[in-house]
Amino acid sequence: MPLPYSRQTIGADEIAAVAHAAGDPFLTGGPGVARFERALAEAVGARHAIAVSSGTAALHVAYLAAGLRPGDRVVTSPITFVATANAAVHCGAEVAFGDVDARGNLDAAGVGQAVARAGAPALVVPVHYAGHPADVAALAATVPGAVVVEDACHALGAVAADGRPVGACTHAALAVFSFHPVKIITTGEGGAITTNDDLLARRCRRLRDHGLVREAAERGVVDEPWGYEMHEPGFNYRLTDLQAALGTVQLGRLRAFVAARRTLAARYAAALRALPGVALVAPAPGTESSWHLLPVRLPASARRHVYAALRARAIGVQVHYVPVHRQPFYRQRGAEPAHCPAAEAFYAEELSLPCFPGMTDEDVTRVVDALGEALAAAPSPEKQRPHEGTPRDAHPAW
Repeated sequence: MPLPYSRQTIGADEIAAVAHAAGDPFLTGGPGVARFERALAEAVGARHAIAVSSGTAALHVAYLAAGLRPGDRVVTSPITFVATANAAVHCGAEVAFGDVDARGNLDAAGVGQAVARAGAPALVVPVHYAGHPADVAALAATVPGAVVVEDACHALGAVAADGRPVGACTHAALAVFSFHPVKIITTGEGGAITTNDDLLARRCRRLRDHGLVREAAERGVVDEPWGYEMHEPGFNYRLTDLQAALGTVQLGRLRAFVAARRTLAARYAAALRALPGVALVAPAPGTESSWHLLPVRLPASARRHVYAALRARAIGVQVHYVPVHRQPFYRQRGAEPAHCPAAEAFYAEELSLPCFPGMTDEDVTRVVDALGEALAAAPSPEKQRPHEGTPRDAHPAW
């Protein structure tokens, strides 16, 4: 049977909740969204949660709420999905990429180098890659004048080194989550922003709803009881009550989902010890990952062969990610792979193995056995064609 790298876990309770919501008077903009927001804020220990239509929408709204303007600069990681950077471009900002540590997380030294190259940023956006908490406190201290927005789209349920959940915004102004089906919980599509700042929360709520000001006390021109004003254009980034109903039930299963992923990670860690040259990308000591991804690093010369061999056996391995600085759009704007050698090495060696709560011990054995066989059959570097394996300028870490 095909084994994807991840998939949603939906049960009878979720189906019943969505069916019940479909019979409610409000399909969108109703009380179900507010219930979901309260549950999410409680789950991460933040004062506010603002639900939106996707993780990308959450990034866009968070950047604008934080004050990002045309001509400003954002420093973020190249080891992420393109949305982290693209949302800044949609605000008219420039993007500079900092290098990463061995776990794929934005590194304080890499941020410092990006600032020295490109200038002071308005925002620093760490990505909690794979659900492994980044050192947000160190990153915030690197650029004291910048606003920190956490891209926590992988990290719902993760715990930072200070013992607080990712999303509590201990060292950041805002944090952003995604509820795409492959994430820790799902609303189908959806996302959210968390913050402890009342003004930022209010601005996020307005930006997701066309920028409308509905509170009579804050309107200056329209005074009719049915009135509203638009002080700046926003977006239709609302989450529906149907999605919120699904998400509320999923949040009730968050601890179980994360516990299942951590159990899978422990099983993989034990099994992978038998494979020379394969290293599990583990979270930093003192932190707890949500294990959205199960990344390993393997010899770069074997990665293409292993990827093809496992996919041929219906094991849906994936590579996360093609570094954003390699994308033509960002290359045309000055991004250079040479600026981030650790990210290049990480990309050359990374492979994501299947990891989701529905997996069994037998599934883990199947993946590890297939991985070992593929590695044993991989051609040696000297026998590969020029287009295979490690790019010529990549750092050979093995």
